[in-house]
Amino acid sequence: MKLVNIVLIALIVFITLTSSIKAESNKLLIKKLKQGNNLIFIRHAYAPGGGDPKNFDINDCSTQRNLNYIGKRQANKIGEFFIKNQIPFDKVYSSGWCRCKDTASIAFKKFEIKNFLNSFFSKKFYKNKNEQIKSLKEYVKNSESSKNLIFVTHYVVISEILNYAPDSGEIVISDKQFNKIDSVKINY
Repeated sequence: MKLVNIVLIALIVFITLTSSIKAESNKLLIKKLKQGNNLIFIRHAYAPGGGDPKNFDINDCSTQRNLNYIGKRQANKIGEFFIKNQIPFDKVYSSGWCRCKDTASIAFKKFEIKNFLNSFFSKKFYKNKNEQIKSLKEYVKNSESSKNLIFVTHYVVISEILNYAPDSGEIVISDKQFNKIDSVKINY
């Protein structure tokens, strides 16, 4: 048999095996999510660029980096993921940044703003980091909900709390002790 044929057969076997492993992993994750009592962190959907503009004003979306049509489509897919898989949740909380509020609104319709989910990427807000993380941990500790809690937030918050670097629109699941369980990447 030619080397090319052997490589192709090996590649087909590898793809088949990894696809079935991934499918089984997804089934287990959906089952875990249906049981509730998880923290679900969602990095806001795709908003071109990085950080915040110099003239950033939290009360004025026109001064912020916002979702484009790709990000809005991704936010819609996030909502569809929860509906399709019948994943229960108690409440949806969002950062006050417009790209997070828009993601939460498109995906879930109803949400509440929690300042502990705000970005602390820029120098202007970095001083808030420790207090925000402390407030987030305290909020989760005092939560009596047995359903999933959803937090629409920023890369820096998820990275700080879970030691994980999410993509735009990625859903990251943890237990209530902030141990990462798994994640789901939602394509644009």
